[in-house]
Amino acid sequence: MICLLAALSLALSGMVFAAGSKTYQITGTVIEATGSKVTVERGAERFEFDIDPATVKGSAELKVGSTVTVTYMMSVTKIEAAASRLPSPQSSP
Repeated sequence: MICLLAALSLALSGMVFAAGSKTYQITGTVIEATGSKVTVERGAERFEFDIDPATVKGSAELKVGSTVTVTYMMSVTKIEAAASRLPSPQSSP
């Protein structure tokens, strides 16, 4: 019983965490595809996505020229504080 409650708790916390992440979609033409990335072109814009085969879902064949819809989330890999800008000293006339 305790194991069941622990598993349920873990599953629900995962759903709450996933629910906070906004997903986006883009449909375009595959212009490059490898086992670890895909580049999709929509109009004049190109979008490059890293692929983790262990976690990516779907069955689209990533062939150059095929049309695909990519669902993705934005995630942060690094945050740095910007250097503060000091006001320039005003020169006297």
